[in-house]
Amino acid sequence: MKKKLVEIMNRFKQKKILVIGDIILDKYVFGNVLRISPEAPIPLVEVGWENFVPGGAANAANNLSSLGADVYVVGMVGDDANANILFNKLESRKIKTHLLIKDKNRRTILKERIVAQSQHLLRIDYDIKDNISREFENYAINNIIEIIPKMDSVIVSDYAKGFVTKRIMQEVTKLCKQHKKYLIIDPRPENKALYYGANLIVPNYDEASKIAEIFGKEEDMINKVGNKLRKIYKTNVLVTRGSRGMTLFTDETKHFPTKAKEVYDVSGAGDTVTATLSLALCSGANLEEAITLANYAAGIVVAKFGTSTTTTIEIENSIKNDK
Repeated sequence: MKKKLVEIMNRFKQKKILVIGDIILDKYVFGNVLRISPEAPIPLVEVGWENFVPGGAANAANNLSSLGADVYVVGMVGDDANANILFNKLESRKIKTHLLIKDKNRRTILKERIVAQSQHLLRIDYDIKDNISREFENYAINNIIEIIPKMDSVIVSDYAKGFVTKRIMQEVTKLCKQHKKYLIIDPRPENKALYYGANLIVPNYDEASKIAEIFGKEEDMINKVGNKLRKIYKTNVLVTRGSRGMTLFTDETKHFPTKAKEVYDVSGAGDTVTATLSLALCSGANLEEAITLANYAAGIVVAKFGTSTTTTIEIENSIKNDK
């Protein structure tokens, strides 16, 4: 099994993967708390340095690139300084950005985290949730029609920020079926009516519970939730469960315990999972092999700080060291 997993990863290089979804810029502000603010009983952070990393669908793209894929992104940003930062970050990772749309009437979504002594103190979201205009929706659909036939696999990374619309999803699912492209969706409960026609849906447990409208203790409800989603979407469902691992719902139910040795930060781990799954499946893996690789990848990134990625070398080492 270990040898087979490494052989699959050796085929990752230059697989063409398309990521469609909400493009986000993650900003980290690092500093020290030396005293309480004289203006209010809150920590006063003396800023040391800042770091920007691709977030949202751009994090899925970043994970794919780190694993060796040839990555294309369809999404929307504003026409602002944060968009320029995002383009630079993506292009430095050789991610194709020519299908990204700039809208001067929207701002680039920014999630800013304030960190001191390795502790998250605050997150500030510069958000937008309005659906994209009809004009830009048509433009995005034309881009999708042009690019999907050239891809090996497609990921929809939906953060419910307005880019993933009903028309876009209808076009994506139709084209993926027509051209026999594997379609993985990272869903959000707000858009649960849009996800019919995928090959695999990958929610976390909280998202799965809300989509299924089944609530309660996770270990008691996981089978009901997963089977309800499978019944709704008539496709395979993989529920990611943090430190509990992942549970796959197909004709049978199979649980995959976590490979994480330690959990430091779960930010963006879902993007790592969908990226690894997509690459593995178009590189000859069956579903269980792909999930096993994704499980190793997630175990690596949750041990890192912030929105992170991993590499095939790190995954291979993790596989070899796994007892």
